[in-house]
Amino acid sequence: MDFEIANQTALERMTAARPILKAVQPAHEVVPGMKKNLLMHAGPPIEWDRMSGPMRGAIIGAVLYEGLAKDEAAAVELVEAGEVTFSPCHHHRSVGPMAGVTSWSMMVYEVENVTHGNTAFSNLNEGYGKVLRYGAYASEVLEKLRWINETVGPMLAEALAGSDGLDIRALVAEALHMGDEGHNRNKAGSLIFTRLLAPLIAKVAPDGKTESEVLEFLGANALSVLNPVMAACKAMADAAHGVEGSSMVTTMARNGTDFGIRVSGLGDRWFTAPVAQPDGLYFPGYTSEDAGGDIGDSTITETAGIGAFAMAAAPAIVTFIGGNPQDAINATLEMYEITLGEHPSFSIPFLDFRGSPVGIDIRKVVELGVVPRVNTGIAHKEAGVGQVGAGLVRPPMAIFEEALVAFAERYL
Repeated sequence: MDFEIANQTALERMTAARPILKAVQPAHEVVPGMKKNLLMHAGPPIEWDRMSGPMRGAIIGAVLYEGLAKDEAAAVELVEAGEVTFSPCHHHRSVGPMAGVTSWSMMVYEVENVTHGNTAFSNLNEGYGKVLRYGAYASEVLEKLRWINETVGPMLAEALAGSDGLDIRALVAEALHMGDEGHNRNKAGSLIFTRLLAPLIAKVAPDGKTESEVLEFLGANALSVLNPVMAACKAMADAAHGVEGSSMVTTMARNGTDFGIRVSGLGDRWFTAPVAQPDGLYFPGYTSEDAGGDIGDSTITETAGIGAFAMAAAPAIVTFIGGNPQDAINATLEMYEITLGEHPSFSIPFLDFRGSPVGIDIRKVVELGVVPRVNTGIAHKEAGVGQVGAGLVRPPMAIFEEALVAFAERYL
């Protein structure tokens, strides 16, 4: 078998993918396999007894949000009785930031890769502060979540229905030229997102007050675009999955306990190892002693060639995650060593518009001893506190070594 041809096929499928944000719909109407008692979560498979604090908090919050229990104690009792089932977002063509918990009635972005015809989904972003994705489930958290899903979501759905959709690949490409990297820094992208949606929302808003509130929410949240970008990256990566003989990574995800990857030529098998704790800057009043383990599906951005792989486009990100502008450039340069090519749509001004490194090759990772870089938020280790900082983290080398052994056993 010619592995180089296989990898070029996978790479070309990923980079040729053109993800278009087509709709916003209730999860139970569009997400494959969704059930009333199913909670999707970030990262590889995990059960309640191994879940981290933030993941448990988000599970409790989703149970309360769906009205499956009346309070925290009842929610925990329901879960421990086995009345709630868990499944990775990735098993349902979906992704979610941090805990990533998505439930039956939540609204999701639907992104279609019009090149290859596959779709991907992600929930709506709650903004900063105490939010469900960081494990918070106080009454005000659930109240905001209801407003997002019952007011913002339906308005976005109606707005997009009157359009041809939003080209997320083009949006990301523009944002990279404006100082974003597509994962932890999305200030430009979120403003572009709001600008594109504003005239569509204006046409369908029931009144000026609601229109103003929704536009203010989207425009003031520097992470508004993260979730549709994640769904877009998922659609790109899924297009490259399942290529026989390809050693390219098509999934990287964390659940707060385990870091997992999947490889194009190795089917849907997960390779996992314990997560690390991110290294970065902390909000006032918090230190590394408060940090939980690495968590979230947002590493799908690095998988698709942005995020930490495009840090050279976003030198200002170091004010949020630590380091200096040269560190951001060095991060991108290092990632060229372990990837199969450069993304033709995602160019980096500071590198003479060179395409971002894309297509992680497990062979190169192991041979060079260089694991991918990841930008990430840092969640408090206890449920309900929320985000306490942001920084950088790396996957454990063991998962790439295990994947390479499995690859050799299958193909050599």
